[in-house]
Amino acid sequence: MHLPESFHRNLKSIAMPAAMVVGALLCRPVAALEEWSGRMITPTLIFLMLFVTFCRVKPREMRFSMLHVWLLLFQIAACAAVYFALLPFDVTVAQGAMICILTPVAMAAVVIAGMLGANVVTVATYSLLCNMAIALAAPGILTFAGTGVCTFGQIFARIAPLLIMPFAAAQCCRFVVPRFAGWVGAHGQISFYMWLAALIVTIGRTTAFIIDLHDVSRSVEVWLALAALVICLVQFAVGRRIGRRFGDPAAGGQSLGQKNTVLAVWMAQSFLDPISSIAPTAYIVWQNFVNSYQIYKKDREMTKKSNINH
Repeated sequence: MHLPESFHRNLKSIAMPAAMVVGALLCRPVAALEEWSGRMITPTLIFLMLFVTFCRVKPREMRFSMLHVWLLLFQIAACAAVYFALLPFDVTVAQGAMICILTPVAMAAVVIAGMLGANVVTVATYSLLCNMAIALAAPGILTFAGTGVCTFGQIFARIAPLLIMPFAAAQCCRFVVPRFAGWVGAHGQISFYMWLAALIVTIGRTTAFIIDLHDVSRSVEVWLALAALVICLVQFAVGRRIGRRFGDPAAGGQSLGQKNTVLAVWMAQSFLDPISSIAPTAYIVWQNFVNSYQIYKKDREMTKKSNINH
């Protein structure tokens, strides 16, 4: 094994936990920088990550399958089941748990799935399907369970720029300057380092948000965080189990487990009890711990295979 390859694998194993620590320790300057930029740092990084990934995706290869149907059915059914199960216990906890399931797959799930050896086209296809389906379903669900009226336009306006624009830009690039698109697609590891930068910003904002919370019951905070942890682990596990039935556990796990938490926090603060946004805020931390472990495990497997081959 060449030293650069070994160094890259070891770096990936510790990079995500290190990025989370850096974001938490530097939460104030990171949050201030994000506010100064008009909250454009994270969206810009996500756009660039998806552009790099989508340069490898050919539209004619994108086909909906039963894997996508089962993932979406589970998401909608589990969202309703968890809400009504927790409602007698505490309405805020019920809302927080529900939003962690209702929220569509994160755009960056395509990037992490590619690192885990999943079929990128499968995850990209589900990303488009899931986000559009949730944009249609969420207004009714949030209006029923929340404190205000939510519309399709409000949800779509939040997801369209980071869903459609990078895909359209990448496909345009593939047709107009195919050599450049090919080079970008062949250097997909660039997206990992952009993801680290986005993770530092996200964790920094999350930490600052939690520190600034006042007049919130500690028990409610703990229950929301625990609910997010359980839901996170269950969604990754169920997603991998469904994906395994179709020959791609990593695609299923990321499609169901990795959530667009920025959208989730916005929906909770806009249409539900704002305190319920603690759950998707905690989900940010949990899902990135899961992603770190998965990348570490995948790299260990690749290292073992490489050593056997040599």
